[in-house]
Amino acid sequence: MLPGSMTRTNPFFALVFLSTAITSAAQTVQTSSTTLPVATAAPVTGAISIDGKLDEAAWSQAKPITDFRQQQPREGLSASQRTEVRVLYSEHALYVGARMYDSLGARGIIAPVSRRDQLLPGNGNNGSFNSLTSDKLIVVLDPYHNKIDQAWFEINPAGVRGDQFNGDPSWDPIWEAATHVDSLGWTAEMRIPYSQLRFSRDSLQTWGMQIWRYTDRLHEEDMWSFRKLNEAGGPAYYGSLKGLTIGPQPRQLELLPYVETRQQFKYAQPGDPYHTSSNSRMSAGADIKYLLTPSMALDATINPDFGQVEVDPATINLSAYETYYQEKRPFFVAGSNAFDFGNFNCFFCSNTSSLDFFYSRRIGRPPQLNGYVSGIADFADTPDNTTIIGAGKITGRTHGGYTVGLLDALTNRENAQYVTAPNTPELTQQVEPATNYFVGRIKKDLNQGSTTIGTGFTSTLRQMNDSVVSDRLRKHAESGGMDWSHHWAQRNYSWIGSFLVSDVGGSTSVMDATQQSSTHYFQRPDRRVTTDGLFDVRYRPDATSLQGYGFYTRVAKDNGNWLWETAQNWRSPGFEVNDLSFLGQTDYKWMNGNVGYQWSTPGSWYRDVIWLAGAQQRFNYDGDKTDEQAQAYYANTFLNYWKVRSFVIYHPTVLDDQLTRGGPVVMRTGYKFGMLEVSSDARQRAVADFQMQVGRGINSDTHTLILQPGLAIKPSTNVFISLSPSFIADEDAAQYVQAVADPTAAAFYGTRYVFAFIKTHTVSLDTRVNWTFNPNLTLQLFAQPFIASGAYSAFREFATPRTYHKVIYGQDIGTITRTPATATSSAQYTVDPDGTGPAAAFSFADPDFTFRSLIGNAVLRWEYRPGSTVFFVWTQSRTGNDPTGNFDFGTQRSEIFHDRPTNVFQVKVNYWIGR
Repeated sequence: MLPGSMTRTNPFFALVFLSTAITSAAQTVQTSSTTLPVATAAPVTGAISIDGKLDEAAWSQAKPITDFRQQQPREGLSASQRTEVRVLYSEHALYVGARMYDSLGARGIIAPVSRRDQLLPGNGNNGSFNSLTSDKLIVVLDPYHNKIDQAWFEINPAGVRGDQFNGDPSWDPIWEAATHVDSLGWTAEMRIPYSQLRFSRDSLQTWGMQIWRYTDRLHEEDMWSFRKLNEAGGPAYYGSLKGLTIGPQPRQLELLPYVETRQQFKYAQPGDPYHTSSNSRMSAGADIKYLLTPSMALDATINPDFGQVEVDPATINLSAYETYYQEKRPFFVAGSNAFDFGNFNCFFCSNTSSLDFFYSRRIGRPPQLNGYVSGIADFADTPDNTTIIGAGKITGRTHGGYTVGLLDALTNRENAQYVTAPNTPELTQQVEPATNYFVGRIKKDLNQGSTTIGTGFTSTLRQMNDSVVSDRLRKHAESGGMDWSHHWAQRNYSWIGSFLVSDVGGSTSVMDATQQSSTHYFQRPDRRVTTDGLFDVRYRPDATSLQGYGFYTRVAKDNGNWLWETAQNWRSPGFEVNDLSFLGQTDYKWMNGNVGYQWSTPGSWYRDVIWLAGAQQRFNYDGDKTDEQAQAYYANTFLNYWKVRSFVIYHPTVLDDQLTRGGPVVMRTGYKFGMLEVSSDARQRAVADFQMQVGRGINSDTHTLILQPGLAIKPSTNVFISLSPSFIADEDAAQYVQAVADPTAAAFYGTRYVFAFIKTHTVSLDTRVNWTFNPNLTLQLFAQPFIASGAYSAFREFATPRTYHKVIYGQDIGTITRTPATATSSAQYTVDPDGTGPAAAFSFADPDFTFRSLIGNAVLRWEYRPGSTVFFVWTQSRTGNDPTGNFDFGTQRSEIFHDRPTNVFQVKVNYWIGR
């Protein structure tokens, strides 16, 4: 079976590697300077045209920054290519002019053309096989000089811009940049308006600043304020930009109205009174940004539309947990780091999750009672998503050093119309009540950013006026807590942590359902715990509220050659934040420890090497050990920039309080698992990556094989193709099927829990094509064919609680027969669990399945003026299934194109208005 972090379900687990621990390096010849560099900005004299040519006289007034040192490949040496950077300022903007010399002149420059932000470290120049690499100039500003913020601006020789704020690439300020290539190399000019930055009100200012230059053909990364690869870096070690005299700035107002038209073509069943084969709509709305103070901004959206975002990938989920999907909607992605909570981190961990209090996809989600209506209706008209009437957020920083994030959103009440049979009256059912969502976040920085203390609060309030809704949705939900981080000893050591308390309430029906949900399983009959130390956590069918807490803390040495960490991560049984966050499981106390060593000085065959070893375990609040694991990790980069990454996990058989889905504790068999990944040099025209994962069961004859090859192709400077196929073959000896009431099953408290041996096969191919006509006109294509099958066999039940031994129907106990499918009914199994004994026979549908889908979209994006964009979008999806469980790739591949498609065509136009 798959490890928890890599299951088909991926409900809440995460396998996390600390990226800063896996570094590349070269020969170290000089340590980092204890004196950070200082540059002085000069006032602008005369006009500057942003054309990339540096031919204005004003540039000669600024002293150039020339002292750059290599971080890669020859750590500490002077840059091999000369760089000169000058900084000017005017009443309204900061100007940066740079000359990047190249010993090969224009021939040495590598400059792919891509859309904005595509070359950021998270997308390119990071060594991953599916990334673009490029020459580029990067200027990172810390306008508050708080040693925390990072306003990142970059440009490559082809004029491709990138920007991000504190690692958030959705931040898209309005700024200008241009480049020019000549016989000496290339030049760049930037104009960054003050209106796009947040800084103090002082007239004479000092900002933090870091400058990078990437020379791709040499794999060289030069930096102005030098730090070694195994040292802490970031804004705390930026140089200073002095001499800025900035007068009072006008309060910036930006409007981004949009209009959108949408046409959908979808098969409609005969007799459906609500749907036709095509329908259209037109909508309008607007985004608003207003600068409340020089350091505090209001963002608001009215009737937002997100039709241009990429579709979610297909998955197969056989668990009791919800599938997590990343947020892609621009309004919620932009500035999302202002609402980050918890600071979760680890070198290597699995079967755990961060302590989050905000998952923005809860706002505007598909109505939660759509499934209820579909279950009772013959035909129904259900809304696809809940309408967001309006949303607003305030983010920024106060003069006293507090970072603030406030968000409020109001969603509309949604109704569904339906009929239960032909020629019957139409009925209406509310499927989502009007709801208000609120998130508040405040952080205080101390010790020049080495220490932060924060607090957060969330609230969900639903307007309940329908008994069907009040029996199924909670009326209110709140959470609040604090988090902290502290770094010392040149930021080599850290202590981070968070604590969050939750309170939810509603009718007795919904609160009973909450306690019995897969998140809690309070009804487990052998459950002994009654308190979590703060709250009553007994199962109470008549409860109208539920309280709980989450706790996380980690102490670690994050930098240097030796690395280590230890952490605790707890969720009390009553902790519940799913109304405005994402939570898979509670009732656990998880702990881990890892130690490792990294070599950042190249040897005879490597550029860097790192290894880690550690262990983790978990207990529920009854004291049962429900997780145990030992692991080891190894990675290195060769001298030719090929990379190897690998790990092994040993997970013994342990108790499991989730497997019976509310029943007694049993044992889940263990596994041995390993992974090996090899990647080629990301700078090449064709970049390959191959990952193989294998597993074998302990106390169970099960096997796992995962193959994930990847290929990135760069046929020209403006076309990028990424192919990421995946094949998974997995076996599980305890796949849950159903629970059946049976008074004779005394050992399991009057219920039989039916399981099966399952073989699953999954194959998919993620295909992406980025075609950039120029940095402002791009075409993005995404397609994912997906086929999955599950074959159930050897239906069984556990012999006794707290053991992994199982008895198979028809072999060890009782009888089992299968009734084949007919034209009017599906295949069915009938089990008599004790043959001639007193137990009653029971039946269940054959759970075998074969599922296929093809999803994709094409987005043509044209930024026809700064901040104003036209989107042309085509989205297609098609799905099909067969109740066979057979993995016949050839047949299913052909059947995908016989399934009826849904096609959606959209045109969206927005227009930026700013002053």
